[in-house]
Amino acid sequence: MSGHSKFANIKHKKEKNDAAKGKIFTVIGREIAVAVKEGGPDPANNYKLAQIIAKAKSNNMPNDTIERGIKKASGEGSSVNYEYCTYEGYGPSGTAIIVKCLTDNKNRTASNVRNAFTKGNGSIGTQGCVSYMSDEKGQILIDREECDMDADELMMIAIDAGADDFVEEEDSYEVTTAPDDLEPVRKALEDAGVVMASAEVSMIPQTYVTLTDETDLKNINKILDLLDDDDDVQEVYHNWEE
Repeated sequence: MSGHSKFANIKHKKEKNDAAKGKIFTVIGREIAVAVKEGGPDPANNYKLAQIIAKAKSNNMPNDTIERGIKKASGEGSSVNYEYCTYEGYGPSGTAIIVKCLTDNKNRTASNVRNAFTKGNGSIGTQGCVSYMSDEKGQILIDREECDMDADELMMIAIDAGADDFVEEEDSYEVTTAPDDLEPVRKALEDAGVVMASAEVSMIPQTYVTLTDETDLKNINKILDLLDDDDDVQEVYHNWEE
């Protein structure tokens, strides 16, 4: 649910140190392994894998690293035992937080996620307690500085390929799609030479919460930082208006 300022968040993440980049590669590597196990090693016939490869490329993951991950996961005796799990809860002042994980040890992950919420004065809720306040959509973000194309032309390519909406922000363009339409829209933009900052299915909030209290700000940053540092955590969505 990292909404309005999602593009700023992406730039911030990409400018983080090598350790953070290593974490992103670990996370994507696990996703590749599970996708290959579930649908095979050919992205042309494995929609989920194609999506993950697009995500990997937008995070500057080298092609040989991607290919190595696919080969390893599809090899004989590959023991991929990761499973997806989702946690929902509340941060300061009722902010909604959704945490998507991919883990080989659910007990460890549950403990770490709960600990992150507790340390930031938040609380874990039940499944569905906050996800109803957001919509699952394909979301493509494009850095205006990296895009020479006219906005109208860009919009027409996206809409013709099946996008639901196109929004011009101050520093970026945002294209939203139905989750199943993300890959054809991403492919159409890629074929047109458009460089994308990110292309992934995201949880987009219907409303946002503004935090002004210093303690609240400190606490939500603590929760998000602890979750970001956990290798089991794939994505964190929230409705805090940063």
